[in-house]
Amino acid sequence: MSVITFEKPIPHIGLADWFAKQWQGQQTNDTRRNDAFNLRHESRQLRNETKIRSDWDTYHNNLRLSDRVTELDRWKQTLLSCLQRLNTEVALLKDEKFSTERQLDALGIPLGVISECISIRDCRQGTELTYDDADTELKKELCLVENVKKLLIEKCQTTWEKLNKLEEVKFQLNLDINDKSEAFEIDKDQLTLDKNCANITFKIDPLRTVKGSIPYEAWLEHSQSTKELADNELADTLRLREALFVVRERAKNDMLAQRDRVDFTLRKRIYETQKARNETEWQQLKMREEMEKVHREIRALEDALMATTDALKLAETRLENRSYRPGFELARDESEKGLKDEVIQLRQTRQELQDKINCAKATYNALEDQQVIIDKELADKSHSLMTDIRCLDLRMRLRTGEFAGPPTSTDRNIELTRMEKEIPPI
Repeated sequence: MSVITFEKPIPHIGLADWFAKQWQGQQTNDTRRNDAFNLRHESRQLRNETKIRSDWDTYHNNLRLSDRVTELDRWKQTLLSCLQRLNTEVALLKDEKFSTERQLDALGIPLGVISECISIRDCRQGTELTYDDADTELKKELCLVENVKKLLIEKCQTTWEKLNKLEEVKFQLNLDINDKSEAFEIDKDQLTLDKNCANITFKIDPLRTVKGSIPYEAWLEHSQSTKELADNELADTLRLREALFVVRERAKNDMLAQRDRVDFTLRKRIYETQKARNETEWQQLKMREEMEKVHREIRALEDALMATTDALKLAETRLENRSYRPGFELARDESEKGLKDEVIQLRQTRQELQDKINCAKATYNALEDQQVIIDKELADKSHSLMTDIRCLDLRMRLRTGEFAGPPTSTDRNIELTRMEKEIPPI
């Protein structure tokens, strides 16, 4: 052996085993390549499916977010419209309340005037202090004004409570609008995010149910109930404003009608008093004329009585002187009989004249007493007349200020139809 060979001290395999080993390797390689091919195919399919699913999920969620943003904006605009209407109604209601309070404050004038008129007319004297129509109408007017005042106070109290309720509704609307505006901005910001943004990160527990969250149905019901609450309050406010306007106008019309009735009764009473005063003055004039006539008649009767006195003295003197006739000359002749008849007749005449004088004096005294009564009645009627005229003049204050009313029917129609702001200035 010229060449020395060395072999590894390990077992050697045969050729058949080597072919078998090679075939096994080929089979393993084919299997691994097939597995890799399948893996690559499945991976590509999975990548495509996940990408498509992710894109579609993102697209649908973007649509959902967009719909949600639109819904939030729609509800926000709806509530803003309600809030705007509510603010308008609150302003109008405050104006109505101010007008009602102004009319309530203005009631102090008619109350003072009516009270003063009643007090003035209560100062009438004698038979003029009567419960006439003017007194009755004045007291009715006082009761009417008191009832109007009470009604306006109740309406003002109701309006104040309604304004407080509207402020609560406004607070709820503002709170809901602010929440929706914040949610709108948050959801709108989410629409601007994508997978390439720098401010996206993993979160600790994004699938948790957030504390305080509510179902969508509850949110929708809350939004609808808020809008319904605002609509109901707006309807109530409109009815309240109309009620305030109706109460004010009805009270004003009632007071104007009662004012006209009182003024009419006062003018009627002034006319009746003037008529009675004129009648009393005429009676006074006639009474004075009659007193003058009676006084002249008394003087005439007294003169007649003085005349009969001298005649009686003459007749009695003749009789007395003829009683001194001597002897048989002292006869009861026709002269004596005539003189005696004359004395008797004169005495009877004097008695009649004296009785007539006494009767005339009594009549004169009665006329004088009646004249005093007439003078007192005339003074009372003049005082009553001046009292009613003063009351009528005092009531002219009711035709100024708040209770003056529009100067013309056209102005009144403009005021009733609320056309002041639509008519251009002249």
